[in-house]
Amino acid sequence: MDLLIANSAGRLPELVPIRYGRMMSSPFAFYRGAAAVMAHDLSFTANTGMNVVACGDCHLVNFGGFATPERQLVFDINDFDEASVAPWEWDLRRLAASFVIAGRANGSKAADCRQAAWQAVRSYRENMTRYAEMPVLDAYYETIDLSKLVAAGTDDELKRLNQKRIRKALAESAHIKEFTKLACQQGEQPRIRDEPPLIFHNADMQQQAAMHAVAERMVADYVASLAPERRILMQRYRFADVAMKVVGVGSVGTYCGVALFVSGNGDPLFLQFKEARPSVLEPYCGRAPFKHHGERVVFGQRLMQAAADAFLGWTTGTRQQQRHYYVRQLRDAKIKPMVELMNPANLIDYAQSCGWALARAHKRSGDAVVLSAYMGSSAVFEDAMANFAVRYADQNERDHAALVAAVRAGRIEARVGI
Repeated sequence: MDLLIANSAGRLPELVPIRYGRMMSSPFAFYRGAAAVMAHDLSFTANTGMNVVACGDCHLVNFGGFATPERQLVFDINDFDEASVAPWEWDLRRLAASFVIAGRANGSKAADCRQAAWQAVRSYRENMTRYAEMPVLDAYYETIDLSKLVAAGTDDELKRLNQKRIRKALAESAHIKEFTKLACQQGEQPRIRDEPPLIFHNADMQQQAAMHAVAERMVADYVASLAPERRILMQRYRFADVAMKVVGVGSVGTYCGVALFVSGNGDPLFLQFKEARPSVLEPYCGRAPFKHHGERVVFGQRLMQAAADAFLGWTTGTRQQQRHYYVRQLRDAKIKPMVELMNPANLIDYAQSCGWALARAHKRSGDAVVLSAYMGSSAVFEDAMANFAVRYADQNERDHAALVAAVRAGRIEARVGI
């Protein structure tokens, strides 16, 4: 609880109870919000001393499908808020444990939960061995085609559902779709629709005007962080509106929002800005070589993803607060995994995909030959990691119970159902 409370310092105090309320809902929800707790725990585990650019919050929901600039759908890691330099084993341990925890949440048998974690690790090891044998550039350029991944699935019903989601994602512009959900037209000026407490403008008009002015300066800083050819693209759009937006589990309470831009012919563009705080890895691994945490996140995403968002950039808030932010597109044909619908066979298929994606990401900053040689060619490595995953899932349940007890005792406040 001390680690969670420390991790909430500096967040919007009125939103922190929503964070705790979401984490209370289940041990799996707790795990998603407790990256700081696990980073602390991992610092006491053995490691080889080989570091990579790590995701830092590598659990099974932080993977999914999204569109590349070439408008192809790929499968990859999609959240890099905690990205930093750290032991490669830490990402893999967190990923493996997440499969045991998710399997338990779905009511799967203990053996099936452990098997999903085991398969994620095996996929990581086997793909790292494959990368070690490939030409460097071939390995660097490889992407994971989402359509082929779905077609290879073993559950026909889930396969049909995912294929339908892919067709829908490709059939319509993500930004047009988001405009109909998030915005409305007020005369000639489009405006983001308020849906408190999750999406909201400042109720004080004077403060909202000040926020708008700050946002315009932040946009200018953001555009300056882009490559020159991206700046030319952004010049096609004018800034129209900005609102705060509560997102995820671990990010609740941080300064996050969505900005609406409109092109000269009326096309909308939604950009999400998220506060970039120090990575949860930094107390144990040292700070990454970036003065700006937004730049750290962007670097991690550009390096680890096969095809990063064309609009990735960073900016700084008010000169008084000096909060760091990174900026990306909002839901560009994003397809989230439906973990709650996965039976044991589905979970194993998905685990193999996540292990592959993590190996693909790690080999961009780590030496695939060295990592492959360390893991070897037998199942000893998978067995050890799967055993850890089961033990950590037990620990996570105890930690979740501690949060529930702290709320009931009045030590912290939680708002549930939001």
